[in-house]
Amino acid sequence: MARGLLGCALPAARPRKVLPMPVSIEDIRAARQRLAGQIVNTPYAHSQTLSRIAGCELYLKFENLQFTASFKERGAGNKLASLSADERRRGVITVSAGNHAQGVAHHAAKLGIRAVIVMPTDTPYVKVENTRRLGAEVILVGESFGEARVEMQKLAQRDQMVVVHPYDDPWVIAGQGTLGLEMMEQIPDIDTLVVPIGGGGLISGVALAVHHLQPGMEIVGVQAAHFPAMHELYYRSKASTRAGPATPPKRPHAPTIAEGIAVDQPGQLTAPIVLEHVSRIDLVSEAQLEQAIIQLLEIEKTVVEGAGAAGLAAVLARPELFRGRRVGLVLCGGNLDSLTLSDIIQRGLVRSHRLARLSVSARDVPGSLARVAALVGQQGANIEEVTHQRAFADLPVRYARIELVISTRGDTHLESVVKALELAGYPATVRDS
Repeated sequence: MARGLLGCALPAARPRKVLPMPVSIEDIRAARQRLAGQIVNTPYAHSQTLSRIAGCELYLKFENLQFTASFKERGAGNKLASLSADERRRGVITVSAGNHAQGVAHHAAKLGIRAVIVMPTDTPYVKVENTRRLGAEVILVGESFGEARVEMQKLAQRDQMVVVHPYDDPWVIAGQGTLGLEMMEQIPDIDTLVVPIGGGGLISGVALAVHHLQPGMEIVGVQAAHFPAMHELYYRSKASTRAGPATPPKRPHAPTIAEGIAVDQPGQLTAPIVLEHVSRIDLVSEAQLEQAIIQLLEIEKTVVEGAGAAGLAAVLARPELFRGRRVGLVLCGGNLDSLTLSDIIQRGLVRSHRLARLSVSARDVPGSLARVAALVGQQGANIEEVTHQRAFADLPVRYARIELVISTRGDTHLESVVKALELAGYPATVRDS
C-alpha cells in the first residue's frame, strides 16, 4: 500500500484517481487529534438572507472566528507540533501576507519556539501589528509574495531555521484538512463546497478530507482575477490532456484586496491535488470581492477580508451555476484593516447609489442654492457635500453648476430626487465618476 509523506498509509484510491496524494485521510485525522483544544471549532450556519439573494442554500463556515481570525492556525499548529526538539531549538521562519504569519506566531509562542516572519511591504497594517503582538519577529521586504519568499529562503539558509511553508507542506495541508472533517461532521448533506485558493493548501486539505467521506461532492475553487496562478495552471493542464476550456490568457498581476490569496506560484504538492479533486476554478473581480465583503458585513454582521469573501463573490457572480444547490462557503479570514474597510464601505455605498453625486444646473441668482437644497431635503435625502461652480461650468452666463454629494436609500430614492429637481426646473445628472 502506498504511503503519504507523513508516513501514514494512503486510503484505497477512488476510481478516478491517477496518482497517490501526498497527504492521506489518516494524516488529517492525526492532525485533528494533535490540534484538539488548540483551535476553535467554528460555527457552520445557514444564511437565510444570502440564500434568497443567491438562489441556492448557502452555509457559511466562520473561520474568521479563530483566535487569529483565520483558518491558517490549523496548518501552522499541526506543523509546529510535529517539530523535533532540535528543530524547535533552531526556531522557525516563514513568508506570509499575514494570516499564516499570525498562525505561526501564535502557536510558536505557545510552544516556546522563536518565530521569524517575512512579509511583503504592502501587507495590511493590522496583520503586521497582530503578528508582532503575538511575539514573532517581523521583516518587511519586497513588493510581492514572491520577492518576500526569496528573502525568507536566504534567511532560513543563513540561520538554519525550519521553514514553515504557508501551503506547500504535507503537515500544513493535513492541518487545513481538519476543516473539511469538521464541516462534514457539522452539516454532512452539502453537495458543493466553494473554497478560496492562493497557493492551494486550504482547498487541497479540505478536498482530500471531504472526498474521502463524500466522493461525489463538487468542490469549486475561487481566485482573485488579479492573481490567477492556479486557475491558469488548472486549465492549461486540463486542455493539454483532454478537450476542455481554452487556456486563459496570461494576466499581469495587479493589486488586490484579497492579499491573503495573492500567490503567484501554485504549490508543487497542492497543484496535483487541485487538478484531481477540484471541479473548476472561478475568478472574481475586485468589485465583486468588495461587494461580498459589504454583504457579509450588512447581512451576517461579520467582518471578512477579501480572501474570506471570495466564495460568496463567486456564487453571486455566477448564480446560475449554483442555483438549487446546497453550497458551503469558507469564510477563511477576517483580518481586514479598519481604514481599508472604511474605503470599501464608502465604495459600496456609491455602487448602490446610497451615496450619489449629482450635477445640477441652476440660474446664478440669490436663493437658487437654497431652493435646490430644500428640494433634496423634501425628498428625504441628506446633503453630504456641496460645491458651487461658475467659471468652470459649461453653461450660459448667469448659470451655475451645483455639485451635490447626497445620501439616499438606493436607486429608487435617488430617481425620485432627480425627478423632483427636474420638475422644479433644475436639470440634474447622476455622476458615477
